[in-house]
Amino acid sequence: MKTVTVVGASLAGLYAARALREQGFDGRLVVIGDEPHRPYDRPPLSKDFLAGKIEADVLALEGPDDSLEADWRLGSVATALDRTAREVVLAGGERIASDGVVVATGARARSLAESGDLAGVHVLRTLDDAHALKVELVPGARLVVIGAGFIGGEVASTAKALGLDVTVVEAMPTPLAGPLGVEMGAVVSGLHEDHGVRLRCGVGVRSLVGRGNVEGVELADGTLLPADVVVVGIGATPNTEWLAQSGVQLGNGVECDRQGRTSLPGVVAVGDCASWHEPRLGRPHRVEHWTGAMERPAVAVASLLRGPDSGSSPTDGGDSKIPYFWSDQYDVRIQFAGHAAQADSVTIEEGSAESRSLLAVYRRGDVPVAALAMNQARLFGRWRRQLNAAASA
Repeated sequence: MKTVTVVGASLAGLYAARALREQGFDGRLVVIGDEPHRPYDRPPLSKDFLAGKIEADVLALEGPDDSLEADWRLGSVATALDRTAREVVLAGGERIASDGVVVATGARARSLAESGDLAGVHVLRTLDDAHALKVELVPGARLVVIGAGFIGGEVASTAKALGLDVTVVEAMPTPLAGPLGVEMGAVVSGLHEDHGVRLRCGVGVRSLVGRGNVEGVELADGTLLPADVVVVGIGATPNTEWLAQSGVQLGNGVECDRQGRTSLPGVVAVGDCASWHEPRLGRPHRVEHWTGAMERPAVAVASLLRGPDSGSSPTDGGDSKIPYFWSDQYDVRIQFAGHAAQADSVTIEEGSAESRSLLAVYRRGDVPVAALAMNQARLFGRWRRQLNAAASA
């Protein structure tokens, strides 16, 4: 390969570029990013950055030892992948001939159609999103967070500490039931009421009201919640539209084997846009977490450099680590590893739900398949290592 193009300049794209150089690729390396910023860390956006504890320069992911010798194309949007000519097409019409392509275009925050053009309505995904929201989080302001997932929970926690009046609205009867299961989702979401944040569950949003600036959120049951600021945290959509005519198989993201290889030779995918085959689930599974974006690029790059005739099947080899994520809300570090959906039982094995300090183990039959911790980092670390060891056996 003489030219490899990495489409996406966030965490997964940067780690893919590093892996290419570390694994011996010495050809032309092009990195395309739709944002004007150099790669930066997203998790602090909803916490320390939003709270004013750190500035943007602290978020930089590149270190002084990074010498990628890459051709950076920041503020550029990839609009197509021409598989016949093996070119990445940019919005301005430029075409970059590529022997290999790493798709790392990530995901974008879902918006609320009902928001219209009202000011004061935000999503939180990018550094620019965080800058815009930060200036409106002033003490005494009334904030409504739509969506009680991890981003919504972190924003609510940060805003409450800044002195805002906070309400969280969740359409599902139990917040976090998807990633954590109903029982433990209820325990974790209880943090909101512990800290004086109102939580409205099992009711959707009918509309946002206001003239010019948002003034309230009308719920499906007719309740009107006054609001000076609204944050919409209802998940993310993978950025894959630009691949629609490329021949790359798409589903909930770019569908890949366990090594990140797509249906198109010479193209791999990593990060939030990539749906890697998960043998425990028997299907492709998209993981939107920091650790996956950091760890999987080395696997995908190795498969890219080996070429299409390396011989392994879509279900052999590759990344065997179980999904892992964490969230900091209020004064609690929440950590989770595994697949809650595989479990038929969950037991608290250390601490208690009431104390908000616990270690819970999810099992299918007698086999552990996941673990959740709240302020139990050391014990969780041991369980995570056990789960990874079992997955690799």
